[in-house]
Order: sequence, then C-alpha cells, then structure tokens
Amino acid sequence: MNALDLIIKKRDGLELTKAEIDFLIDEYTENKIPDYQMSAFLMATYFNGMTEEETFNMTMAMQRSGKSVDLSLIKGFKVDKHSTGGVGDKTTLVLAPMVASLGIKFAKMSGRGLGHTGGTLDKLESIRNFNVNLSIEDFIDQVEHINLAIIGQTSEINLADKKLYALRDVTGTVPSIPLIASSIMSKKLAAGADAIILDVKVGSGAFMPNETEAIKLATAMKDIGQKAGKKVTCVLTNMDEPLGYAVGNSLEVIEAINTLNGRGPKDLTELCLTLGSYLVIDAGLETTLEGARAILYEQIKNGKALEKLAELVKSQLGDVDYIYHPELFDLGDIIELKATKSGYISKIDSYKVGHASMLLGAGRETLDSDIDYSVGIVLQKKVGDYVYQGETLALLYVADKNIEEATKILESAYSYSDTQIDTKLILNVVR
Repeated sequence: MNALDLIIKKRDGLELTKAEIDFLIDEYTENKIPDYQMSAFLMATYFNGMTEEETFNMTMAMQRSGKSVDLSLIKGFKVDKHSTGGVGDKTTLVLAPMVASLGIKFAKMSGRGLGHTGGTLDKLESIRNFNVNLSIEDFIDQVEHINLAIIGQTSEINLADKKLYALRDVTGTVPSIPLIASSIMSKKLAAGADAIILDVKVGSGAFMPNETEAIKLATAMKDIGQKAGKKVTCVLTNMDEPLGYAVGNSLEVIEAINTLNGRGPKDLTELCLTLGSYLVIDAGLETTLEGARAILYEQIKNGKALEKLAELVKSQLGDVDYIYHPELFDLGDIIELKATKSGYISKIDSYKVGHASMLLGAGRETLDSDIDYSVGIVLQKKVGDYVYQGETLALLYVADKNIEEATKILESAYSYSDTQIDTKLILNVVR
C-alpha cells in the first residue's frame, strides 16, 4: 500500500477502504507521507467527496491519532457542545453553567478565535487570571466535582487534525463537508462525552453560506456520532446578523453575565435554552422540549446558573469579582456610529461586523496576533428595528488601532428597507 495509489484511487472517484484511510492518516501523522502528497489527496477529496462510510472511517482514524479523554470515571451523564463559528457567539458561557447547574456533567474543550470569528478561550481569559490550561487529570477532576470545566485542547489530542487543518487552510480545501465533519467530530469523540450538541451556523458570518449545505454537514456529523454510539443533535442557527449585541471578548462576557442574570438579548437567551433543552432530554431529566426549557430557565431565575459560572471561574483561578461586578472589566474608549438614513434595518452583515471588531484588536489576523480584551462593538439596533437618521447604530470600544478603517467597514455592514424584515433564529434541527 502506498500514498500515490490511494491518491489516484480517490482522484478517480473510487471508495477507499478503512485500511487504506487508516494507512493515510497514520503515515501522515508520523511524517511518513509528505505534505505535497496529502495536499493532493485533500484536493481529490474536495472535488470527489467521500461516502458516509469513508467519512466515518476518516473521523475514527483521526480520533485515534492522539490521546482520547477518558470520562468513564466520572459518574453521571457527560455532555459537550460545539459551534461551527460565528460573530458574537458567547453561547458556551451561558449554556454550560446553565446545564451544569442541573447536575449534568459539561466537559468542554474550546478553541481560540481567528479572523472574524471569536473563541471561547479568549473570552474567558478576559477575566483576570482565568486559567484555560488544566491538565487532563485536573480537567476530569473538576468536571467530577463541580460538573463543569472549559479548557483548551491539549497538544496530545487528535494529532492528525492539527496537521490536516493547517494543510487544508493553505490549499483551499477547507470548505469540504466530509473534511469539516471529520475534523469536528474527531475532536468531539476524542473528548469523551455521552451526548454532543452542535450549533451549525448559517449565513454571512458562517462557514456554511446556506441552509442546504448546512443540512448536509449536520447530517454527516449526526451520522458519525450515532455510528460511534453518541447522542448527537445539530441545531442550524442564523448567522446573517451577530448573535446578541456584543462583539469582542470582555464585552461578550459581560453580555453572558447579563443573560445569566435574566437580562440578556432575546436571541442569545433563546439559543441557549434551545441547545440546552436537547442536552437535558438526552440526559434523561425531561422528556419534552417545553419541560426541559422550563427547568433551564428556572436556573436563571433562581441564580444557580450564575453561581455555577462563578464556581467555574473560581475553580480555574479567575477573579470571581468580575462575575458579580462586571464593571471591573477594562473597556476601551467609546465612539458612536450614527445612522446615515432612516428606515428599517434589513441586514447587518456578520462577517463585516466581525472583521471590524478584529481590526480594532478583538480578534486575530494570524495565530500569533495579540488580542486586546477591552475593544469591540456593541450594536444598539438589530435587524427589524427602525432607526432614524442620526440615531446611534452601534458603539465602538476602541484603543488606538485601525479606528477609521473599522468604522467604515462597520458602517457598510448595515442595509435598510422601507418595510420591516422578520428574522428566524432556529432554522432547522437534525437529530
């Protein structure tokens, strides 16, 4: 067996066997297959796709390429969540403590932001001294004791995915559904949860531009998870405007805290209750979405969800005062963006909002870029709202970086209409 024969086989649209896929992943992980050959294989896969069986075998081969987290020693039902990336997506900061406060074990390995999308780890690190670098042993111990831990993915997990993703990024093969599905699910399966909720973003600020492609991705990921013996639910959500009002690290944590206090944006609250309800049902605490939603919302009303967030912060050495006193967050100077005309807002391009926030310093242009936790954007109006000329559309929290360019890009993100536009947050559910 050799890489060239397998590249030709995939180039010609033939199905690879499990043994052949295992060979490719194992040999590439061990640096026995060069990047130029694996690039050819990825491009062949991009054009010819993979069967359901190939995608599953690719996922499992990648998952086995590093260590897996053994959560079997933890008593209780373990859950995990993943988002395909969005703008203003601080969902984990609300969802995880809300679900964990019910006794469900929430074991989450998160990522960092890159480009126009934000990362949960960066948001958490805007809380003074918060430590995302727990050992696997400490991670498991914390989930066992407080039902919740959020850490960065360790270097020992899923070695193949790290190499393959970097190669896909520079070879134009990122937007391939089998490759996206195997990348996401290999990481989620390695993390060891019993049930996984996947938030598949659709729209201008997402990798999936339309619902048709998003359903294909969701179905592929659900099939992989179920074949691996996991409960998997994919919720397709609208990313044609930012989620909530805040975009930027400290600003998003503040909005998450407000949501756990019952004062959050309607769309963010709705999304967290929807995602959480499926996890509650999977854990066996309720049998209906209505019942699950009710007990989750009660955790907001009685303050237990906010207490769980504070417990998470304390356990990972962060300053808990930030949770109860959000005014401690250091924020940049404020510039107001004014509407240039009157009318109903018909669109707020998420990509442009995320890009403007990144230019201000809230995100990374490259993996090595530094982040300024104090900057970002807070929208004052959302799609469907009426705005008068001269009224404030958004607040830019700035330092001394790219202010003029970011302001112009943010202004161009808005479109107007003479009639009110209705929006839909939850587009579909694949379960």
